[in-house]
Amino acid sequence: MDFEKQLERAINRGYRRKDAAEQESAQRRLTEDEFRTLHSKARLQMSDHVAQGLHKLADHFAGFDFREIVSADGWGAKITRDDMAGGAGRPMTRLYSHLELLVKPYSPAHILELVVRGAIRNKETLARSHYQKLEDLDLDAYQDVIDQWILEYAERFAMSQ
Repeated sequence: MDFEKQLERAINRGYRRKDAAEQESAQRRLTEDEFRTLHSKARLQMSDHVAQGLHKLADHFAGFDFREIVSADGWGAKITRDDMAGGAGRPMTRLYSHLELLVKPYSPAHILELVVRGAIRNKETLARSHYQKLEDLDLDAYQDVIDQWILEYAERFAMSQ
């Protein structure tokens, strides 16, 4: 085979490889879009579950204010409460309690991540995160984690009263 034919074949192979790489990249983008859609649906369901749980918790302890959160940090909800302590020769002290659960924004890691932060009477009591890969997502198990964190906070808050 002469050089001219070898050169043409090499050039055609290069074009075919380029086309194959572009098709693979297009398939990855589609998959990335699917991951984003899956994350968005799960985020909505989990943030609704968080809001329902925190509403119920706030109903059991007077004084908590409920607030939904939509920010660059994530989606979820937060309950807060300010108490005052002091008296008989001691200065008044502000005691802050809160519980916040956020579903973190989408990331290329293809995970659904939930973060909880809680404090009771100025002392941090909860600071955890939980995540699952989007392809292995079990929303029931995720809701169980949310419920468990809210129940744990409720028990600790009741002990502080």
